[in-house]
Amino acid sequence: MPQGSSQPNRRPHRVAVIVDEGTNPFEVGVATELFGLPRPELGLPGPLYEVTLCAPTPGVRMNHGFFTLSGVPGLEAVDDADTLVVPGRPDNVVPRGAAVLDAIRRTHARGARVMSLCTGSFALAEAGLLDGRRATTHWLWADTFRELHPRVLLEPDVLFVDEGDLLTAAGSAAALDLGLHIWRRDHGAEVANAVSRRLVFAAHRDGGQRQFVERPVPEVPDESLAPLLAWAQERLGEPLTVAELAARAAVSPATLHRRFQAQLGTTPLAWLTGERVALACRLIERGEERLDVVAARSGLGTAANLRARVRRETGLSPSAYRRRFGTSATEVPRPRT
Repeated sequence: MPQGSSQPNRRPHRVAVIVDEGTNPFEVGVATELFGLPRPELGLPGPLYEVTLCAPTPGVRMNHGFFTLSGVPGLEAVDDADTLVVPGRPDNVVPRGAAVLDAIRRTHARGARVMSLCTGSFALAEAGLLDGRRATTHWLWADTFRELHPRVLLEPDVLFVDEGDLLTAAGSAAALDLGLHIWRRDHGAEVANAVSRRLVFAAHRDGGQRQFVERPVPEVPDESLAPLLAWAQERLGEPLTVAELAARAAVSPATLHRRFQAQLGTTPLAWLTGERVALACRLIERGEERLDVVAARSGLGTAANLRARVRRETGLSPSAYRRRFGTSATEVPRPRT
C-alpha cells in the first residue's frame, strides 16, 4: 500500500481502471481526474499516481452507446496495478464476462487494492470478493443487490465503505468522496484538501446517501445549515455544545437534530466531533507535537480523548499519524494553498 508523499523518488502508485461493456463514462472520468491528471497544486516533483484504462475487448461501447472506447490495453494491464478501479454500469443483473471477473479476482489475490464505484460493487460481489465483508452500492439498487448477493454485509446508507483491501462507493458522485478518501488515506489530510480545492469539491462530505433517497418534499423546507456549519468550523476549539448550536440557529435542540439528520444524515454531535478530529489531524500534519495543545485547539479536550478519536477515525495513533503524514517526515514541498 502507498505510504504517503513522504517518500521521495518513489514510483507513482499504479491505478488500473476496467472499462467493460456499458460502463458509465462519469465514473471513468472521476478515476482519471483523481488519479491520472497532473496535480500542480501539490507542488511535488512528480506524480503520485498514474492511470491505465483497460478493457476485455479492443472496442467497448460505453453506457447507452454514447461512444465507443478503443485503443486501450487489454485486461493484462491489471497485473501491474497497485489499485484496481471497477466503475459501475446500469445492467447490474447481467453477469459480467468471465475475463473481467478473473481479472478482478487475480488482482485481489495478489494483494492489490480493489475499489468499485457506484454499482461496480455488483462486479466485486459477483467475483466473490465481498462475501462476509462490508460494502455499499447505490441506494436505488440496494434491494436488488441484497437479493443477488445475500452474503455481503451491505451498508446502504453510507457514501463509501473502506475495508482496507476492498473499497466500495455508493452513487456516481460518491466516487469523488471515495477517491478523496484514498488521497487522504495514502497521503494525509493536507494533500487531500489541496486536491479537493482544485476539484471544487468537499474534502469530506458529512452524512450518508440516506439524505439523497427519494422522499416527499416537505411543505416548508428546513433552512440551510450552511451558515451554522461555517460559524461552528471557525470555533472548533471552543467548548461548543449542541445546545449552543441550536441557540445559534434559533431553534430547539430537537429541531436542530432533525435538520442535521435530514440535510447531512448525521447528528450535530457526530458532525462536530468529526470536524474536530479533522482539525486535529491537520494540526498534527503541520508539525504540532504537543498532544495537549492539539486537543485544546481542536476542541477534543484531553490528549487521551484525542488519541482515542484519531485512532478511531484513521486507524493510527497520533504518533503513527505524525510519522506517516507529518511535515518532519517529508522531503518534498507541502501543498500550495
